[in-house]
Amino acid sequence: MAPIHYLPSLKHVAICGGTHGNEMSGIFLVKHWLRNPTELQRDTFHATPFLGNPRAVDKCVRYIDRDLNRTFSAEFLNSKDSDIESYEVQRTWEVNQIFGPKGSFQAYDFMFDLHNTTSNMGACLIVDSEHSLLPMHMCNYIQKHYTKSSCPIFLYQLPGEETYGISSVAKAALALELGPQPQGVLRADLLAQMQSIMACALDFTDLFNKGMLFPAFKIEAHKVAQRIDYPRYSDGEISAVVHPNLQDKDFLPLKPGDPIFQTVNGEPILYEGNDITYPAFINEAAYYEKKVAFVLMEKHTFSLPALQKKF
Repeated sequence: MAPIHYLPSLKHVAICGGTHGNEMSGIFLVKHWLRNPTELQRDTFHATPFLGNPRAVDKCVRYIDRDLNRTFSAEFLNSKDSDIESYEVQRTWEVNQIFGPKGSFQAYDFMFDLHNTTSNMGACLIVDSEHSLLPMHMCNYIQKHYTKSSCPIFLYQLPGEETYGISSVAKAALALELGPQPQGVLRADLLAQMQSIMACALDFTDLFNKGMLFPAFKIEAHKVAQRIDYPRYSDGEISAVVHPNLQDKDFLPLKPGDPIFQTVNGEPILYEGNDITYPAFINEAAYYEKKVAFVLMEKHTFSLPALQKKF
């Protein structure tokens, strides 16, 4: 008989919307749940909704001073400089105090982080790595029970890379990334998808807390390999845009020799890699400042052991 992995129950669960203040689905849902938390109540726990970046939400911008979802690293969490003027750094300390401290025994058991993207990512489930057993089981449950669209899994953490997102404050986490949706805009279809996927995830959490045995399984996931910048002139300005043949092709195979960029004169720039790979976050609006045109991923099949609550 295959071994069963036992983990503690999830009593303290948080749901964050508005980590980025112009990604509207999570913002709208969190505001709805703050008024009426009934949807977040289950037999074994009540989830706590909160806005990650309230000032950015008020202004409908991604952030005020710096990206909040890149600020939960040791560099900022351990800073003793109380004179730091960055609003997001101050907010990082607040969130860490309420839902953490990060890496501690008293940190929240689980956090959901709700995002939108301008890229054609569909209903994407984001986990740090395949080694995060409980979130991977949750993804498997969502894929089996939410059938209105596929829910691809995106593993974002590069080898040796520190977790730096808001949900890393909790012991375990899952982010939802739904798109395409323009910044500052609400689409009813994506809103309904996010609401339904969250209900499914909370149902899984409740079943886990009640002691259900989740069997071992194999699952397909996409793991980040590298981040690709735009072609640039010597002065740093972008010299080519995402090629029409690549646009909106998130999670589809990219073959050596396929066009990935196009100059203003219409000349294609081809992918020079040696292997088939899978792009994501293609032409994401928020990533222009980060010098990322798209992310390249490797597709893997992972085997996960059975899971049950520790009694």
